[in-house]
Amino acid sequence: MKKFLLALSVFLCTGTGLSAGVNSPAGVGPAVADTVKTVGLWNTVPADNGITDPEVRKNGMYYNVSVPTITIYPANKKKATRQAVVVCPGGGYVCEAAEHEGSQICEWLAGEGITCILLKYRLPNGHAGIPLADAQRAITLAKRNASEWGGYDSTKVGICGFSAGGHLASTAGTHFTKETRPAFMILFYPVVTMNEKDTHMGSRINLLGKNPDDSMVEKYSNELHVSDDTPPAIFFLSDDDNAVPPANSINMYLALKKNHVPASLHIFPEGGHGWGYRMSFKYHEAWKTLLLQWLAGL
Repeated sequence: MKKFLLALSVFLCTGTGLSAGVNSPAGVGPAVADTVKTVGLWNTVPADNGITDPEVRKNGMYYNVSVPTITIYPANKKKATRQAVVVCPGGGYVCEAAEHEGSQICEWLAGEGITCILLKYRLPNGHAGIPLADAQRAITLAKRNASEWGGYDSTKVGICGFSAGGHLASTAGTHFTKETRPAFMILFYPVVTMNEKDTHMGSRINLLGKNPDDSMVEKYSNELHVSDDTPPAIFFLSDDDNAVPPANSINMYLALKKNHVPASLHIFPEGGHGWGYRMSFKYHEAWKTLLLQWLAGL
């Protein structure tokens, strides 16, 4: 089983993907005009994730991330929707897909008038609260710097995530304060639960460790933490996803409906896992149209 999980983590980080330098300190609110800019997420990183190997980027994936950053993609002013979104790439919580679940998504959404804040979050390495702290910080900064980072509405900052990044996004959407609450969630084939039956075990081990307490499993099973204050959500996934069971999205969707939270669920007949912005995905244009229509209705 250990060999299988290791192989699956490698598979997810080599291009079928679950799912950039620091120019200035975050929190200052740098003006980005019409240019993409990367800044540090924290003036002082608040916690050590225990990763000592140097960060590397290989085959479009970041490994060993221990210093988080955000990259701001200002919206096309001619199409500006006044919305912004923090984007969390996937990678089984062992790497981060920088391109097809990161920069490519952000470039497209920015072109459609939506400011994007691409988050390179610290990998957990068994420290479960660390990625969430980074996501909450990114949302907070996005709200505080709305005028400098693209002129969007600070009340319209959402979060988007892919696979394990979808778990991070759904955690941010169910564990929040007034300041860190996202306005909406965009979830691509997300890991949502930590229960052994339906989770992606590699993501669970990397986030919680090999033998987590029941309380930690419950805390990070996000379908259990939906309330009537949970933000609206849209889901995109494939019926034949053999890496992250569709039950993750379905159960989260049902919890949202139980709490009368607006939600939209799109399960495509085929495509497997990790397609992100890849144009080879059969329903590439379909999901883009559906997402823009949904965002326009918020």
